[in-house]
Amino acid sequence: MFKTIVNAFKVKEIRNKILITLALLLVYRVGCWLPVPGLVLSKFSEAIGTQDFLSLISSISGGALSQGAILALGISPYISASIIIQLLTIAIPSLERLSKQGEEGRKRIGFYTKICALVLAIAQAVAIVISYSDCLNTQMFGFETPIWIIGTLVAIILIAGSMFTYWLGEKITELGIGNGLSLLIFVGILSTAGSALYANIVGIFEGSYSNIIDLVVFVVALVLIFGFIVFMDLAERKVPVQYAKQIKGRKMYGGQSTFIPIRVNSTGVMPIIFAMSLLTFPQLIMSIFWPNSSAYVWYSQWLGAGSWVYIVAVSLLILFFAYFWTQVTFNPDDIARNIQQNGGFIPTVRAGKPTADYLRRISNRITLFGAIFLAVIALVPSLVFKAINMGNNGLVNAFSATGLLIVVSVAIEINKQLEAQMLMRNYKGFLR
Repeated sequence: MFKTIVNAFKVKEIRNKILITLALLLVYRVGCWLPVPGLVLSKFSEAIGTQDFLSLISSISGGALSQGAILALGISPYISASIIIQLLTIAIPSLERLSKQGEEGRKRIGFYTKICALVLAIAQAVAIVISYSDCLNTQMFGFETPIWIIGTLVAIILIAGSMFTYWLGEKITELGIGNGLSLLIFVGILSTAGSALYANIVGIFEGSYSNIIDLVVFVVALVLIFGFIVFMDLAERKVPVQYAKQIKGRKMYGGQSTFIPIRVNSTGVMPIIFAMSLLTFPQLIMSIFWPNSSAYVWYSQWLGAGSWVYIVAVSLLILFFAYFWTQVTFNPDDIARNIQQNGGFIPTVRAGKPTADYLRRISNRITLFGAIFLAVIALVPSLVFKAINMGNNGLVNAFSATGLLIVVSVAIEINKQLEAQMLMRNYKGFLR
């Protein structure tokens, strides 16, 4: 990957895209440090730190939420909106037809996703203001100001910050090297991990030598887990496809061999996001409206992050959502139909329905291994890292299951995009 980046900097066009991307990411990181006017930051940060799921969200955004920054919400409303719209696309026939209408249909669905993201940003901002109303600074203007005015101001700033973050992601995709929204999450996770790692190293040099062994074990475990994720993320089953020779006019077409790549981890982090969101959403609602109820205490104790019931429930939900997401993204019937229409066939398998059944059987088997991999990655790193007393939860939060998979997936995708852009430039030079 480092060789790819060095070669990319030698190309002026790609170098400019990389510099634009870095500049926009710098703007994002500055926005993650600028505080929201009207919040008592020390009190707000302490309150956020007591909630495990909010600490996890804050680590993904680079600590913006715990610092009460103007970009505290980040792109979490847009991610939630994307999940909702994708699920509705399956349930609502009109949206399903719209998704199959090419570029125009994707634009319409993108517009609906933006509207849904705005609604969720408003809901989250209002929920934060209501839940942490005691953290509002009513003396912000030098005199006693009604709390609803301060709360409205804070909510508007948080909503605007979320929409601005989404705009930055779109600009990185448009003007930079691509995958802008993923890059924002990538930078946020690395920022949180870097800050936590720096704090631990500084503590060691200041005389806290008891953490040296824990830090070394943590880094070794992290390298091994990263290697395992990269190996599984690149693993795929190649299904051979043979195309018969066809004579059209005076030309002969086909007669070539290719393959259908079916990835072991084709679902990415979506099953983990679905599973964790489903379990933490009730806790979030109860913490907002009934923070002192017995139901909230029971749910936090038995189904809160880190409990054994939570671990088992997350594992089962990951298995379920892995198969569910595979059914959404991989349609064996369409693939079999396309192969047959183009005069292709899988060796030893009849065309048509037998081909679809064969692909479905392979997909189900591979999805099982992918689901088990996701369940292991979702649980083992958290258990291992929590067993190591680092004295700081920043590393554990940053390198959670979702954080690990996102960092590896985005890094691999960036490498592929840079290689593709350099290859495209070589093609253009050849054509000229």
